[in-house]
Amino acid sequence: MSRLETLDINAGYAGVNILNGVDLAIPDGQVTVLIGPNGCGKSTLLKSLARILKPGAGHVLLDGKDIHSLNTRSVAARLGLLPQGPIAPEGLSVRELVAQGRFPHQSLLRQWTRADEDAVNGAMVIAGITDFADRPVDTLSGGQRQRCWVAMVLAQETELILLDEPTTFLDLKVQVDLMDLLTGLAHERGRTLVIVLHELSLAAAYADYLVMMKDGRIVCAGQPDAIFTAERLHDVFGLRASVLRDPASGRLVCVPIRAHRAAHAVAAAS
Repeated sequence: MSRLETLDINAGYAGVNILNGVDLAIPDGQVTVLIGPNGCGKSTLLKSLARILKPGAGHVLLDGKDIHSLNTRSVAARLGLLPQGPIAPEGLSVRELVAQGRFPHQSLLRQWTRADEDAVNGAMVIAGITDFADRPVDTLSGGQRQRCWVAMVLAQETELILLDEPTTFLDLKVQVDLMDLLTGLAHERGRTLVIVLHELSLAAAYADYLVMMKDGRIVCAGQPDAIFTAERLHDVFGLRASVLRDPASGRLVCVPIRAHRAAHAVAAAS
């Protein structure tokens, strides 16, 4: 049984549905990546999974229970979320930001303990940010800042981690380094990740389970080898592209076909 799943959910904003009849079971211990055109409902689905947005119909289940029947602290102990484009308060240090991941574990009866300190230090080690733990977050590069946010989610010590476009505005090398870090959490530490991505080759290269969305519905879901095809990319994105396998890594790569070349190929075939 999947720990996190949706059952026929409709969800949206101001009475307008963005998602329509979405069924999705998130595979445990794997990296699930959501892709689709802008406005297709990827972030809306992630917010529904994270209990930020309540479905107008259907259910989101966490460990077999409707996620909205659970209290906030119970959900936060099991599920962490990194939203798109988070901003740290000016002057906040890296260590202070990462420590915020421990807030779900605090209460009037349970104050800061050695276990909290160990969780923060361990998260910074995994994210590779210990060298600048005492620096203000707003003085760091984009890639360094994103690693700090990931460390904050790691300090929360949840088995489920949801991330909304964590690679946006990062250089390609930084994107790859970040995705290596995130997939390592699943493959080496048993975490379950759900990631919204817009970069198609990155999604195909790192997803264990790929979900393609269009117009608020799931078009297909499965292993990238099965569903990341030129035909599907054209149907879902309107993109003419070749899907190749990199001989060095074995990963799938999307190579767009330039419009005049596509037109020339059609003319030559006719």
